[in-house]
Amino acid sequence: MIDPQLLREQPDLVKASQERRGDPVSYVDEALEAESARRSAITEFERLRAEQNAHGKLVGAAAKEDRGALIEQGKALAGGVKQAQTRVTEAEAAFDASVSRLGNIVHPDVPAGDEANFITLSTHGEERSFDFEPKDHVELGESLRAFDIARGAKVAGSRFYYLTGIGMRLELALMLLGLEQVLADGFTPLTTPTLVRPEIMRGTGFLGEHADEVYRLPADDLYLTGTSEVALAGFHADEIVDLEQGALRYAGWSTCYRREAGSAGRDTRGILRVHQFNKLEMFSYVKPEDAEAEHERMRALQERMLQACELDYRVIDVAAGDLGSSAARKFDIEAWIPSQQQYRELTSTSNCTTFQARRLGTRYRTETGRTAPVATLNGTAATTRWLVAILETHQQPDGSVRVPEALRPHLGGISTIEPVA
Repeated sequence: MIDPQLLREQPDLVKASQERRGDPVSYVDEALEAESARRSAITEFERLRAEQNAHGKLVGAAAKEDRGALIEQGKALAGGVKQAQTRVTEAEAAFDASVSRLGNIVHPDVPAGDEANFITLSTHGEERSFDFEPKDHVELGESLRAFDIARGAKVAGSRFYYLTGIGMRLELALMLLGLEQVLADGFTPLTTPTLVRPEIMRGTGFLGEHADEVYRLPADDLYLTGTSEVALAGFHADEIVDLEQGALRYAGWSTCYRREAGSAGRDTRGILRVHQFNKLEMFSYVKPEDAEAEHERMRALQERMLQACELDYRVIDVAAGDLGSSAARKFDIEAWIPSQQQYRELTSTSNCTTFQARRLGTRYRTETGRTAPVATLNGTAATTRWLVAILETHQQPDGSVRVPEALRPHLGGISTIEPVA
């Protein structure tokens, strides 16, 4: 949620941000009206309550013969206070609904427009090509017995799969390599819940325009998380955290679930876009003034991971219309996929400034002793999708796949994965 004070004092800034996102600017005026109505309702409630309190003192000091009439007047005042409280509750709910439609204020360096308007910040390696006809990751995975898509569909439906044999081990090796990296960078590892309450899901911004991507269990009123970012953001909800010694950094290892409701017909082959996968997610709580530096720190760690996996990639500054509501800025890292002759996203890192913490009630104590919302950031350290790029990039003419050196210690020293007859 954006800062209501910012909305009141700098509505043009909020409107400009909405315009860059491609979202309706009219939402800002509607939120301002709702905020004005909320503040008016609160003012009226406080006036009536003060009048009620003053009247109560009159009753206490009144002569016996006057108390009956004063008590009746007090009852009428109490009824008015109760009605005013109801109006406050209604006005606050209306404001909450209205302001929830506003995305985070976009960072000034973010390009305007939709997903086609990104800016390439850097590239690493080259767009890998071969002097033989390369296989895609599905052909490779099946010949290596690394996964079984047909049986995944038989058991659970489309976009499900089994990782088998070396495939399961390769994913685990990747996750362990990621764990080494985040531990070396000061992150505390957590195994997180994959079911969360609505207020946590809502607080992280996942129940807005993309709510149809989330699995919900109505009988329990719980949501399956599509990233451990949600549980990590909720870890310190309604708390005052201590940032005097620096950022609080966590890395959540979890299974993730996504409905992929908006991707009908896209990437139906293989394991690039699936309903269930594993992920190691970084999450940081920092002072707002330290958020940009923390964002660069996360991006650097992600690049070290892709370089350790010997992948070719580019880093892009995601355009405002493709940010998602919570992010003020997001960097995606896309790896070159030889069979598709294009870059595909493997990881991203987002600076959410104080947007998530404001709704979740996560604060820190400032130098003045007052509390203020922290800034939160997230970024992927490793995920199942990386297997697509690793298999395709390191394939060899005989159908085998060379294992990147950094992964070999986690595979018992295996340097090459051979096809299974």
